[in-house]
Amino acid sequence: TMDTKANSTGVEGASGMKSKTPGESNGPGEVKKGQVILVAYVITALELTFLFMQLGVMPYLAKSLGLDSVGFGYLQTTFGVLQLVGGPIFGRFADQFGARAALILSCASASAFFLLTSISTSIPLLFLSRLPVVFMHGLPGAQKVITDLTPPSQRADALGKLGLCFGIGIIIGSALGGVLSTKFGLYVPTYVGLVGSLINTMIAMTWIPLQPKPKSDHHVTEQSDVFSVREILRLMKFPGVMEVFIIKVFSGLPIGLFMIMFSIISMDFFGLEAVESGYLMSYFGVLQMVVQGLVVGKLSKHCTERTLLRLSIFVFGVVGLGMALMRTVWHYCIIAVPLVFAFSMLATITDSILTKAVPSSDTGTMLGICASVQPLTRTVGPTIGGVLYKEFGVSSFGYLQLIVNAGLFVYLLKSKIPLDETKSQ
Repeated sequence: TMDTKANSTGVEGASGMKSKTPGESNGPGEVKKGQVILVAYVITALELTFLFMQLGVMPYLAKSLGLDSVGFGYLQTTFGVLQLVGGPIFGRFADQFGARAALILSCASASAFFLLTSISTSIPLLFLSRLPVVFMHGLPGAQKVITDLTPPSQRADALGKLGLCFGIGIIIGSALGGVLSTKFGLYVPTYVGLVGSLINTMIAMTWIPLQPKPKSDHHVTEQSDVFSVREILRLMKFPGVMEVFIIKVFSGLPIGLFMIMFSIISMDFFGLEAVESGYLMSYFGVLQMVVQGLVVGKLSKHCTERTLLRLSIFVFGVVGLGMALMRTVWHYCIIAVPLVFAFSMLATITDSILTKAVPSSDTGTMLGICASVQPLTRTVGPTIGGVLYKEFGVSSFGYLQLIVNAGLFVYLLKSKIPLDETKSQ
């Protein structure tokens, strides 16, 4: 789009390089852009690692403070609601003040989160420590950096590689959190997270450059408040945005409900011990790294986004059928391969489509809205997932997944959603 090209030209101008068409090398300017994107990947991987370190020990920390399972559920819901509310606001902040300021805000919020958690010696303090997560959005912050620095044809590939960071965070964070808490105490992972987040803040301040603010063709955007709900909802009126966003929310909702209930399902249905559940999560992390690092980028270079969107929905439907029929953990390990593929592909492609569908001055807000999908699932998930599991069993998640995605697939075949049909060069 014209907005994206203007933004790309502005970034290159800031580096003192002449603008060239996407796909051509800009010499040192391209290298510098690559270095900035690499730094964004590193910050994201570290932030997710520290977060998973803390999340892994949180049930034990909450229990040590006298919080029961119901109270822990409230704690998790508080986390989800704050992230849900903060996602679009964080995105608006990124659009108005730039990706650099947004990443610094995210890392600083993480530092505050770990600091408050480290001094949480009572249940009220533990709930208070959740407040900074409203601005803890390192992933959308990194996505904003990548969106600003990549042409549309290369965006899906670059965004897909962020999945590597997520896989690293799950694998290293979960394992390291368990080791540190067992050997040195429950608060040690939090101390490590605090120091690491402070270092991340310094990295963001030092290595992420200021980018020129893209010009908006919507004059209100420049003057409006960061908290403007009207400005956030305005993006849904752009062609194709509402349809793709609805697909993004509903296609992954059933599997999201399943994953929220997974700790209970792994114990009751699969009969796994805590250590075995940890191995299964690591297996998931490795799968995600392979799929996002090797598969998503290659497919995005050879297939249009419309094709990949339909493919991910179709595979999701097949996964639903497999989940409805699975009986053992080994069945689940097999199903996990297409599951991770569909989950990763859908997330990457929809983020890419949606950021292209809005002006470049609004990509941060759009990414913030996208980032709210997972917290939304975490907020409503425990209630809906609990009812499904208790009343209808594990197979109900699979049947729901199949029915929802079969309907979405038929809709995609018949609909004329305007999508960018370009492939990576």
